[in-house]
Amino acid sequence: MSLRREDALLADLREGRPLRGGRAALLVWLLSAPTVLAELSTIVMEYVDAAMVGRIGATGAAAIGLVASSTWLFWGVVRAVTTGFSVQVAQKLGANRPDEARSAMIQGFASSAIVVVLAGVVGAFLAPSLPRWLGGSPELAPEASSYFFALMLFGLPATLLHFMGARMLQAAGDMRAAGALNVLACALDVVFNFIFIFPTRSVAPFGFSIVVPGFGLGVLGAAIGTVVAEAIAGGAMAWVLLVRHPTLRLRRGDALRFELDVQREAARIGLPVAFESAVMTGAMVASTAIVAPLGAVALAANSFAITVESLCYMPGYGIGSAASTLVGQAVGAGRRALARRFGWLCTWAGMATMSATGALLFAFAPQMMALVTLDCDVAALGAEVLRIEAFAEPLFAASIVAGGALRGAGDSLVPSVLNFSSMWFVRIPLAAALARRLGLRGVWIAMAVELAVRGILLLGRLSSPRWTRRAAAACRAK
Repeated sequence: MSLRREDALLADLREGRPLRGGRAALLVWLLSAPTVLAELSTIVMEYVDAAMVGRIGATGAAAIGLVASSTWLFWGVVRAVTTGFSVQVAQKLGANRPDEARSAMIQGFASSAIVVVLAGVVGAFLAPSLPRWLGGSPELAPEASSYFFALMLFGLPATLLHFMGARMLQAAGDMRAAGALNVLACALDVVFNFIFIFPTRSVAPFGFSIVVPGFGLGVLGAAIGTVVAEAIAGGAMAWVLLVRHPTLRLRRGDALRFELDVQREAARIGLPVAFESAVMTGAMVASTAIVAPLGAVALAANSFAITVESLCYMPGYGIGSAASTLVGQAVGAGRRALARRFGWLCTWAGMATMSATGALLFAFAPQMMALVTLDCDVAALGAEVLRIEAFAEPLFAASIVAGGALRGAGDSLVPSVLNFSSMWFVRIPLAAALARRLGLRGVWIAMAVELAVRGILLLGRLSSPRWTRRAAAACRAK
């Protein structure tokens, strides 16, 4: 059976053969394209999801928006533990050590499960009090609490299965399978949300009347639909990875053995990522606390605008995933110059892509907001702040993709410190000051300024030779 083009190029990378001319750029494209398409499909599905929530009314949307940043905080725990192990898998595959890669993967599943179950229990315990701590009004609290409780206790384990499977497939360079299953997860999310949010009703597509079953659970239904979709997609992801994948599937003799060096390296990479996630989502919690007193319209507009804006930046995360894989495998193969080249190729590709999506966001912000909410005041305010944010997208791309490249080399501490400094010394103080005068517009001006600062800081780190030098030395030591 002939190899796919990306598999052949990855084999050349691992075997030390040259990737001259446009072959390196072609490999960036082949790995980025499926992931970008998957991320775009994710946003389209989330867009439909937000439109469903928008039909509940401004109060339901505001309840979800109130705890959204706290939800991201716990999802950041999942991201951190998966990153700590997936980077090692990419580097071990780059060094042509597949048995060690499978061992790191097995340890990753076991260690992550322990961490995520504990995090889910903590999140469920905090759910009743969280809306009040965030400054939400009393009418939002019951729905916000039940939504957050369901996602923490049941959603986090399902999300771990999904994230771990996707990250391991991406580490192996199998972006097509990871992307296709991400699309499946998004489609299932829309289907199950449609069933759980709304009551049983009649619809008439193409003139044919059909009865669509539903539970009519509103905000809680949005959480349940997401949990069910994540569980099904996560199971499919694990099956493809552990049963079907040619390199990482489990073999007779594979067993769980906790190795100190693997666990230590996972902590070295993952703890700064967890810190970064806490910093970023903690800052989002602080931003929510700044927005909440501005009223339900501002809170709903902020929530919907964040969803719409993700149409711009999620392609950047797709290219960032490709950057992590390519840099990780190049570092594992001992090809430091190629790792730097991949880092820059991916970063420029991300900046170009998000410049284009930013321009589209500016042009069509009113129409995009009108699709997710029927409230004219919410839509108008959301469109206004989206046009502010559009100017920050190129440098936002630089921070996303450069961060992915650096993580692929195991350099997670310095980027995390840079993100912390940018968020807490630029965005939060500036948002608090501008919100008093400009309301939600001021909060988004602060966001745009901070994203530009963050992009410049991460580009500076990518320009330094230290991140590849240290990573190559660490791999040689192993």
